[in-house]
Order: sequence, then C-alpha cells, then structure tokens
Amino acid sequence: MKNFLKGILCGIGGVIPGLSGSVLLVIFGLYEKTIKAIGTIFKDFKANLFFLIPLFCGFGLGIIGFSKVIDAALSNFEIITRFVFFGLILGTLPAFYGEVRKYGYQNKYYLMTVLAIIVGIIVFYVNGGLFSLDGAGTVTSFVIGCVVALASIVPGLDSASTLSALGLYEVYVKALADFDIVSLVPMALGLGSFALVLSYFMNKLLDKHYTATFSFIFGLFICMAPKVITPACISALHFDISLVGYVLCVILGFVISYLFSHIEEIIDKTKKLYKDRQK
Repeated sequence: MKNFLKGILCGIGGVIPGLSGSVLLVIFGLYEKTIKAIGTIFKDFKANLFFLIPLFCGFGLGIIGFSKVIDAALSNFEIITRFVFFGLILGTLPAFYGEVRKYGYQNKYYLMTVLAIIVGIIVFYVNGGLFSLDGAGTVTSFVIGCVVALASIVPGLDSASTLSALGLYEVYVKALADFDIVSLVPMALGLGSFALVLSYFMNKLLDKHYTATFSFIFGLFICMAPKVITPACISALHFDISLVGYVLCVILGFVISYLFSHIEEIIDKTKKLYKDRQK
C-alpha cells in the first residue's frame, strides 16, 4: 500500500510541468529498487513483479487521475499554477542534491553537472530547442510514451517539460484527460518497451558510476527547472500586490515538495514520538 500511494504521487509528478516522477522515486528511496527490478525482471520474476505492480498501478492512477486537474488548472489559472509548480521544483533540490552526494563527492563531479547544464541549454533553449514535433497519431503517441519512459527512468528529466519542448505536451495531457484509448495504447507500448531497454543501461551505470551519473542528471534537472516559467508568467510580474501572491505560490509549492521529500523522516519521527508517549 505504501508503494501504491508513493506511485500515485510519482504519477502526479509525471504530469506536472517542471516536476519529475523519477525524482520523487529518488526522494522516496525507490529509484534504485525500481531500476533494478525492471532491468533484472526475469532473474527473479515473482519478487520483481510483486514490487512493481502496486508501484506502477499507483503511477498510472496518478497520471490519468491528475491529468484532468492539471488540464483545468492550466486552462483557468495558468500563471498561478506555474508559480506553484516552480516552488515544487525548488523544494526537491535539497533532497536531490543529497542523493547526488550519497556515496561521497569529489570536485571532478561538478564538471559533470556543468556539462549537463550546457547540454540541456543546447537541447532545450537554443533556437527554441533542437527538436520540434507536431500533430497527433500513432507514431507521435509512441514517441510520447518513449519520452515519458525516459523521464521516468532518468531522474531529473521532467516528462511534461520535455514534451513541452517537443511541442507534444498538449497532445499528452488531452489524451490522458479524455482517456483516448487510440492514443494511450501506442503510448503504453512506447513507454513499456523503452523503459525495459533504458532500465538495463541505467542499472549498469548506477552500479559502476553512481555519483557521476547522478551529477550529470542533477545538472539536467537544474537546466530544466526554469522551463515551467513561461513568457506569460514573466510578463505578469509587476511590483504590486499580485507579486506577493505569486511569491506565496512559490513558497507554497516549496513547502509541499520539501515536506514530501522528507516524508519518511516525518513518519519515523511521528512513530517514535507516539511510542515514547505510550511508554
């Protein structure tokens, strides 16, 4: 049940622009287990399946269920919603940085982070980004599934922002909100097939180059964070009472994601406090 509930939260992160479901997996301490379970699924099929099913069921429920909320929020309160999203991103940074330094850290890894930022700027910012795909269809839906798999497996990559950079985010959200089976089936095929392949390679990278891999991913995450703030958000900033409201939105998002990133510690402290009072 805990993995199912965490999967729902990770699924929600998969449809929020600027927040990554894979980062939430890292924060909840499930990322390495998930990658290993997918990458070695046939070695201990029963145990891996028992671990993955509740997690993925929650993930799917979070994505499909929350897509309607996101669609409505962006349609009616886009600027406010995006500032809350930006706060959510900022709130995950401390926990993510802690994960990067989990097994020790050397100065050379800063170079990996800087390199990732440069790559991210080139791919997603220079001339509007290197990629631009339009329209809907089976191939497009399959590509969307592959992108979601990539962002789900590689922490720091945000599927919503990545799809926005490719011009496919609206297609993605509409298919989920409308539960369009014609689009969802090829998306699921792309997600499943690409996740299996990518998980294998990520499992190898984390085994041999954990800190270097996470340092690079952290750089991508930093680079992707501003993508949630659109030109419309910037133009809405004025030195009046509305600015206070936007700042409060960012703070709200920060507090929510910061608390989620420390949810395990909060639960453990609450249990300990309860036991002490019982004594």
